[in-house]
Amino acid sequence: MTTLVTGAGLIGTAFAREALARGEAVVFVDPEPRADYLRLRLGDKGYTAVRKDVRDLPGLIETIKAHGADTLVHSAGLIGNRVQQSLNAAFDINLGGTRNVAEAVRLAGVRRLVHISTFGVYDRRREANAPITEDFPHGGTRGYGAYKAAKELILGAYAAAFGFELIMLRPANVFGLGHFWSGSSGGQKMHNLLVAGLDGTRARIPAAETMANEYIYAKDIGRAVDLAATVPMPKQIAFNIGNGAVTAFEEVLAAVRALCPGLAYEVEPGEPPHSKLAPLDISAAKRELGWEPRFSVAAAFADYLQELKAARARAG
Repeated sequence: MTTLVTGAGLIGTAFAREALARGEAVVFVDPEPRADYLRLRLGDKGYTAVRKDVRDLPGLIETIKAHGADTLVHSAGLIGNRVQQSLNAAFDINLGGTRNVAEAVRLAGVRRLVHISTFGVYDRRREANAPITEDFPHGGTRGYGAYKAAKELILGAYAAAFGFELIMLRPANVFGLGHFWSGSSGGQKMHNLLVAGLDGTRARIPAAETMANEYIYAKDIGRAVDLAATVPMPKQIAFNIGNGAVTAFEEVLAAVRALCPGLAYEVEPGEPPHSKLAPLDISAAKRELGWEPRFSVAAAFADYLQELKAARARAG
């Protein structure tokens, strides 16, 4: 069995760890796969990296057929502020790429597509204090969430028309080693705090990133993707993946200080924080996928710190 993964970043490699452990072959499609990062995350065996772009439909079809992939995990695309900074380029990559993924799944006969969406699809202007379920209204003014919502509609229409299996995951703010490279401001914040605490330097945190937010650790999202790729097709197709709690910035600081007591930071002036009020309701993922988080924010930082130290030791 083989799974094709678009995007060789944190979420794609977190899934690959799970897939390789159960004997699945993994093929990454990425325009600039980082060989050093893949070796760090996965070692040297069990996966293949193909240098192609999701905007290349013939290349996607060719790769699926060449490797006999019957499952596809779609994680590629610009994220976070990189979308907002270039809405036109993000439209081509995120929406055009997703259209190509849907076409490739249809034309190559892929059985199941797992799409990595985001909790950013929800219209937080309507937010209440009750946990947010998967039927909460979509919308907003930020490009990232709007494009993700559009991608869900595109894929839903294709799956309904052509009969392939579709599961969409909506993770909270993902963090883990390497996520900040793709443009995640939340992932960058978590990384900067941990590095500053470890090195005895001062982290610079944008004011907007002092918001209360919901987080999910890379290893937890990796398990969620693996379950979405392998469980019998559930009745529901969209699932929240989070910790089920909103974490204040002060709690994030406390978790890092428990590991690095000398942590120092400063808040850079700028856009004010817009805190999340309500957590995700993750009961559907527990019920339909058999998934629930194993890492608290504190436990995640402890694991992240060990991965960071190992990465530095390997780099020499």
